[in-house]
Amino acid sequence: MLNLIGRRRCLSAELNSSNVLLFLDSSAIMQWHRSMTTSKRVQDRSKKKRVHDLEIVTEKHKILSKVLLIFEVLKQEPQQIISIRELDDYRRQLNLPKPHKISAFLRKSPKLFELYKDDRGILWCGLTKEAEDLVREEEAIIEQHSDKAAELVTRMLMMSVDKRLALDKIVHFRRDLGLPMDFRNHWVRRFPDHFRVVQPFKPYDESEFLELANWKSSWAMTELERKALGVMHAPDDHIPGPLSLSFPMKFPPDYKQVLSRYKGKIEDFQKREYLSPYADASELKAGTLEFNKRAVAVMHELLSFTVGKRLVTDYLTHFRKEFVMPQKLMRLLLKHFGIFYVSERGKRFHVYINSAYEGSELIEKHPLIVWREKVLSFVGYRKKKETMDTLTDLQEYEDDDMFESVSEDENVQVENNKLTMGSLEGDFLENESEMEIDEVCSAYRE
Repeated sequence: MLNLIGRRRCLSAELNSSNVLLFLDSSAIMQWHRSMTTSKRVQDRSKKKRVHDLEIVTEKHKILSKVLLIFEVLKQEPQQIISIRELDDYRRQLNLPKPHKISAFLRKSPKLFELYKDDRGILWCGLTKEAEDLVREEEAIIEQHSDKAAELVTRMLMMSVDKRLALDKIVHFRRDLGLPMDFRNHWVRRFPDHFRVVQPFKPYDESEFLELANWKSSWAMTELERKALGVMHAPDDHIPGPLSLSFPMKFPPDYKQVLSRYKGKIEDFQKREYLSPYADASELKAGTLEFNKRAVAVMHELLSFTVGKRLVTDYLTHFRKEFVMPQKLMRLLLKHFGIFYVSERGKRFHVYINSAYEGSELIEKHPLIVWREKVLSFVGYRKKKETMDTLTDLQEYEDDDMFESVSEDENVQVENNKLTMGSLEGDFLENESEMEIDEVCSAYRE
């Protein structure tokens, strides 16, 4: 009884103290709340440390991804035409909020999309002759490089802990790896010597898995090792283990104070031995220097697989467990700004391999990148100005033409006229979305 009375008294005291808060000045409460959250938008706080050239790449990608989505939707239609009313179902994926009209969006690229009305006055959209040629060209490029894409998918499986990955997660990499639209239903079954499709293992697993069929020792070598040794593949008896290779680095000009103050730490990191992404990492302890450097190696390898040497950061966060990467993945990416560059424009962040770019141009261009540049040259055709060379031009184009960056849902798959969305892990945006120079310094002191 005494314990019950005591608990009631404590509860009463807590309620009384809570009521006192109601009389606090509202402005003081708001100031306290702001101090506990982000005081400015990420975009506003990170302007001083942006790499202009790579931001141009990001803006171009955001525009291009919308056009490619419409291509994929139209390709699934029997006659490659769709009514604007049906296309409205993809409004969220196109990032085209109401009251903007999809027809107005399409009219901005008359060299790619045709609009016409039928006898009933219903507005339809189709591909122009130029767009149809581009679609066939992309299919030919993907088919031509299908074997290489199969190798990359196999190597992803080889890096994973259980040698299997959920198909729903691999879909996020589809465009970046140059995989075809029928990746899930047909393509994955074309390479039975590499991998196989298996059913969910647990009741709460919703997706099928892609599982490694055969370990290939000649593929268990990182892209950095291959370049250093000047080889295409490792020997057949290659066994992945500790590595001592340095990562290529390129620093933004605004980080001179970090470089001068922590040059020694950066050099120590580069010299530190780390475990190959293809080796067993089960014995590594999370949070250790060895664990973190291996995570950098894994991220570098995954980005090296992509045709654009870039990924949306969400895609990497989906694979934390499978590839044994730290929980605070964004912080690790931002800390190693010499290796990676994180573009923080919009709701979806993009991470790049710095050394893969010279200005805003990829040093080594995959044929799909050349093709996408061709597509972009047809986008937003304007009589007075046909090219968009600067970030300002791209921003104006995006604003004027309603390419609004509400949420870039690029991780989509259009199959059998259905759109399957991958889940997004956006919870890190508030807590780990951006690091100032001082935060980078703090990270290096850890």
